[in-house]
Amino acid sequence: MITTDLGIDSDFVPHEHYMKLALQQAVAAFELDEVPVGAVIVHESRVIGAAHNLSVQLRDPTAHAEMMAITQAAEAIGDWRLEHCTLYATLEPCPMCAGAILQSRIPHVVFGATDPKAGAVTSLFQLLSDNRLNHRSTVVDGIMSADCGAILTEFFRQKRAQGKK
Repeated sequence: MITTDLGIDSDFVPHEHYMKLALQQAVAAFELDEVPVGAVIVHESRVIGAAHNLSVQLRDPTAHAEMMAITQAAEAIGDWRLEHCTLYATLEPCPMCAGAILQSRIPHVVFGATDPKAGAVTSLFQLLSDNRLNHRSTVVDGIMSADCGAILTEFFRQKRAQGKK
């Protein structure tokens, strides 16, 4: 179980605080040569899920940061319904992750960088706000977007440079 007490008394914590934790996860992914995306799930001011992409390491296309954090959070609270949680992700969730967010009933999603090629929250699709679906999440985007985007830009810059050698 991954429960971290942040020692915060206030009910209000700036989104930047948790996004920094998600960015730490993205750095861990970068160091493993994974696409640097991190996610953190918070319940009552406690981090109950924290993960980064591991698709390459695990040879699992579903091993996205959000998916793994959702699994950890569900285990931590002992329920698949994450109704009182907020998910923080450094990159706009893809369709798979957005679907998992809806299925797990996460009511609040905060992300940093948009993903114009695969984003399913505000870019290509708006799954989390689609009234045709049974569940919806409120969304805050653009939190620390420059930092969240910079690590991705650097990762793919290095990948392109390696390909030219």
